[in-house]
Amino acid sequence: MHQGRTTLSKFLIQQLKGSPEQNDLAALLVDIAAAVKAISAMTAKGELGGVLGSLDSTNVQGETQKKLDVMSNTAFINTFSMGGLVAGLASEENDDPVEIDPQDGTGRFLAIFDPLDGSSNIDVNVSVGSIFSVLRAPQGRSPTTEDFLRPGRQQLAAGYAIYGPSTMFVLTVGKGTHGFTLDREVGNFILTHPHMEVPAETSEFAINASNERFWEPPVQRYVTECKNGKTDVRGRDFNMRWIASMVADIHRILMRGGVFMYPRDTKDKSKPGRLRLMYEANPMSFVIEQAGGIGSTGRHRIMDLQPSEIHQRVPVIIGSRNEVERIERYHLEYDRGEDEQYKSPLFQERSLFAS
Repeated sequence: MHQGRTTLSKFLIQQLKGSPEQNDLAALLVDIAAAVKAISAMTAKGELGGVLGSLDSTNVQGETQKKLDVMSNTAFINTFSMGGLVAGLASEENDDPVEIDPQDGTGRFLAIFDPLDGSSNIDVNVSVGSIFSVLRAPQGRSPTTEDFLRPGRQQLAAGYAIYGPSTMFVLTVGKGTHGFTLDREVGNFILTHPHMEVPAETSEFAINASNERFWEPPVQRYVTECKNGKTDVRGRDFNMRWIASMVADIHRILMRGGVFMYPRDTKDKSKPGRLRLMYEANPMSFVIEQAGGIGSTGRHRIMDLQPSEIHQRVPVIIGSRNEVERIERYHLEYDRGEDEQYKSPLFQERSLFAS
């Protein structure tokens, strides 16, 4: 048992002391944790709960919806609707933002979320997760779509849950990044990973290597150097990891360092990136930056971007500070025309012997 350990509720009271939204924001994050517990129970049952498999429907992204996608989305919406703290919400599974009419009309927040990230892994029992972001709602009127479209630096809170061997709830309210583990016996989230930090140095990277032929030269340059290891300019060997679940990949990086890349590519020229700014890139960048890492597109800080639409996609390069800064430098050199020798990765090994 965890007698004397810090629960999520107790932690939030301490973290938010003196904040103008202290009580309401703490209550909202506890509500989000309640939705996470419900989703955790559903994922844990797997086939026994009848939650696996796909539906005959797609979301606004054109992606086939899994049963658990829709069930997780419903769990969040029901939680926010009943809590009276949220004036509006936006989800990966909904085409447009949804206005909520709290009973007392005083919803102070907007919630943006990906109810089940990595859902392609559900049926094969690989870790999946939920991602959330909280913004301040306009007061005295109903929220509009424009009220959601604010840079990530204006987030009040953000975080994710990961449904793995244990269920963890990781969050930030702008005072560091902290991890909680669900004690299933008592039903409480217990603070187990206070003040998480992403190591600045790493020898691990995560990327979908099957897209290599579509990457921009700066990313090809970086990955080629990592793969060449000791024989190239990096002077050490790297490991590559790829789970195809952003939550799982980012959680590993938060725990032990690394860099996660879903960069701009030419596979589908209509999409400037693959991941969604509002409910994937922004909240994960907030979490990682509060742990000492960086969230970048390769050319810009993610949380400084001005969103243009709820489901906007962006390139994402996020993780250990030194590696992200190196990748940003490679993008800058490429844009300035200063890395001609890296136009093709075929020339990478020869660069060691260039005069």
